[in-house]
Amino acid sequence: MFKPRLARLDRLFTNTPVYFLTACTANRRALLANTGVHEVFMQYTRKAGNHGVLAGRYVLMPDHMHLFAAFTPVSPDLSVWMKGLKAVVARYLKSQQVTAPYWQERFFDHVLRSEESYGQKWNYVRDNPVRAGLVANWADWPYQGEINRF
Repeated sequence: MFKPRLARLDRLFTNTPVYFLTACTANRRALLANTGVHEVFMQYTRKAGNHGVLAGRYVLMPDHMHLFAAFTPVSPDLSVWMKGLKAVVARYLKSQQVTAPYWQERFFDHVLRSEESYGQKWNYVRDNPVRAGLVANWADWPYQGEINRF
């Protein structure tokens, strides 16, 4: 059913790794590109700094989200933090009478290894709404932004 997932790295050579994160909705349902989800997403990611997680740039697409996040030595485990983010969005969707399931079980994470990698990934992510035909210019997509500048 699922391809075997590569294990997360046991050791990182930085105290504050920056992750490129992607999470998809269950059955790729168009649930995320709306003002309510955007608000709860921003509330959660802004408060993340209180727990040692610095959220950076992000794009919410209808059926998936991309986020860059830096984890410090006092951060919770990446899986725990992502579970919390998914739970906050799921609670909001449930309050709007959207039926479950909301999320695919897993998420994708990749440790960025250089500033160049961050720039390349961001250029790809920011252009997602354009490639999907949702806007003509990436800057016009209302469900994207930057919480903390890296």
